[in-house]
Amino acid sequence: MLIIRRKKSESFLIGNDIRVTILECAADGVRVAIDAPKHVSILREELSEAEQINRGALAPSTDSLLSLQNALSHMITPKKPKQDL
Repeated sequence: MLIIRRKKSESFLIGNDIRVTILECAADGVRVAIDAPKHVSILREELSEAEQINRGALAPSTDSLLSLQNALSHMITPKKPKQDL
């Protein structure tokens, strides 16, 4: 991990085409401006984590699908009629 010290209005570059500029430094946080090409995705980490969790919830595991299939097959399987003796 690289740690960079910058003051208000100072910038640093990531690669050749991403510029990060410090806009404001305050006790409750830092405001930054990121100038990057449109094809570069910029997302706050907590939103990225939430997105990954949501995608995982949409894709059920193989075990849960097999359990559901097993439960449904028991419900759908016709019962054999009782034979009169």
